[in-house]
Amino acid sequence: MKICVLGLRGIPNVSGGVETHCEQLIPRLQKRRPDDQFTIIGRRLYCPRDVSEFDGVRIVALAHARGKYLEAISSALIGLLYARFRLHAEIIHIHAIGPALVTPLARMLGMKVLVTHHGADYNRTRWNSFAKAVLRVGEFCALRFADHIISVSPSAADQLKQRHRSRSSHISFIPNGSNHVTEDDAVDGADQAILSRYGLAPRDYLITVGRLVPEKGVETLIHAYRGVPRPSKLVIVGGSSEDRYADYLHRESDQRVLFTGALEPPDVRVLLANAALFVLASRHEGLAIAALEAAASGCPVLLSDIQANLDLGLPKASYFRSGDEDDLRAKLFAPHQTYCVPSTAFLRNYDWDRISDETSAVYEALHRAPRDGASNRLIPWLR
Repeated sequence: MKICVLGLRGIPNVSGGVETHCEQLIPRLQKRRPDDQFTIIGRRLYCPRDVSEFDGVRIVALAHARGKYLEAISSALIGLLYARFRLHAEIIHIHAIGPALVTPLARMLGMKVLVTHHGADYNRTRWNSFAKAVLRVGEFCALRFADHIISVSPSAADQLKQRHRSRSSHISFIPNGSNHVTEDDAVDGADQAILSRYGLAPRDYLITVGRLVPEKGVETLIHAYRGVPRPSKLVIVGGSSEDRYADYLHRESDQRVLFTGALEPPDVRVLLANAALFVLASRHEGLAIAALEAAASGCPVLLSDIQANLDLGLPKASYFRSGDEDDLRAKLFAPHQTYCVPSTAFLRNYDWDRISDETSAVYEALHRAPRDGASNRLIPWLR
């Protein structure tokens, strides 16, 4: 089969949860399915070459519109047409509900569609009312027209099944993974110089990792950290596409708060492995890969108690009330070893090889399923 993957910026080493997910998953699927051809369609802004290869997977970078409102959907539409008429793809694997707007068109063009639902993006504060409505339409298109939907969150999968009972058999839960941070090549490529570059001492800094966007709740962490004498630094890792919010965070910070910007994955892994505590104050997540990576690195983990974080199944002590600066501050004063995660047991639940096997089984079911014809579902609904 020819399989095209849409919805991500690109790989490798492109920041973002969807990008990390695809960088770990798709090459593993290619190895498991050597008779299939996987092509990732990325965005030219993030991919250094128009055509390249990563770990056996072909990467094609195509043009797209600029700006946060048009980038994803324009990339998905152009990528879909390229996949159908240039690559003659049989299966389209779409990541995220925004790009899933093209699902009906993919079906009309005769392709089978798999959508991975990475989270209810219409709950993100970065979007205006119109954009949120469009994202809801994208989710509807995925649930109504895709051949199968994978949710990375168990609670989100249950909610989707309850809201769309007639489609519940087409919805599966398959999580993100974490064990890539402990693999030999990840450990061997780690450079401890990142600590001296930023003047950091092992176990003497807090860390959070994620894009500087309002739903990450970074200001809650900055405010809670005030008055906490140790660790001596708060390290905030992540780039920004929200300049006003990033400026606000800088204004709220003192000299103990360090903004690194976006870093290469090996550097992030070193920082996680040497941190006293990882904190994620998000008000919205899908299934946070940063939290998974921190736990797999052996770093104690403290998370907001939103449902997506509760889905990780960490001990009760590892959660604080979302948005509650006082509760978070009290947790920061407690011994950080309180928030340690039993990594061996934890990794078993979020193993990329097992995740790849489960996803491959979905591909196999799609391959074997008879084509029901896009018109059978689309045309009666449009009448």
